[in-house]
Amino acid sequence: DSSGVVRVDNLVDGFKLDGVNQRWVSDITYYRIGERLYYLTFIMDMYSRRIVGYSVSKNLRTLYTTMPAISKAVRIRKHIILDGLILQSDGGGQYYSNEFTKLTSKAGIINSMGVSCYENPNAERLNGIIKNNYLRHYAPKTFEQLEKMTNKAVRMYNTEKPHAALGKMNPVAFETKIKEMFKVKRINKCTL
Repeated sequence: DSSGVVRVDNLVDGFKLDGVNQRWVSDITYYRIGERLYYLTFIMDMYSRRIVGYSVSKNLRTLYTTMPAISKAVRIRKHIILDGLILQSDGGGQYYSNEFTKLTSKAGIINSMGVSCYENPNAERLNGIIKNNYLRHYAPKTFEQLEKMTNKAVRMYNTEKPHAALGKMNPVAFETKIKEMFKVKRINKCTL
C-alpha cells in the first residue's frame, strides 16, 4: 500500500507506443529463500518487452534496488537518446527518492506513477513471469545463486521467450528486426 506517499502524475493513460525507449515500466518484488526475503527490481521496455535493467538485492533501499536497475538500463540504451522516455512505476519510495529522481532527470527520463498495481500491470506481470516461470524452477538456495539465476532468467526471457504481441518473437529478435526495418527505410529515403 503506497497511499499517502509522494507521487508524480500518471502520464501513460492513453499513451500510444510506436517504438522502443518511449515507455519503460518498473516494479520491485520479493523472492523468499527459506526465512529470508530478497528483492528483485526489473525495468522493461513496453514496446519490445525487453528487460533493459534489473537488480537483485538483500534490502529495499534505493541504493540497492532501483538505482542499479536504472543505471543498467541507461547503460544498455546509452546509444539511444532517452529524452522524453516515460518510466512508469508504483508509488514506492525507491521511485521518488532524491537519488533516483536525480539520476532519471539527468538521463532525460520522465517519472510517472500509478496509484495502484492495476496502473502498472505489465511490470506486475513481468515479476510473476520471472519468479514463477524461471526462478521457481531454478530453485536458488542462496543469495549468490539467486543473483546468478536471475541473470539467467533475464537472458532467457529476453532471447527465448516468444510474445504474441511481438509476432511470436522474443524481445531481442523483435528489436533486431525493428533496427533492420529502420535501416532499410533510411536507405530507401536517401536513394529517392
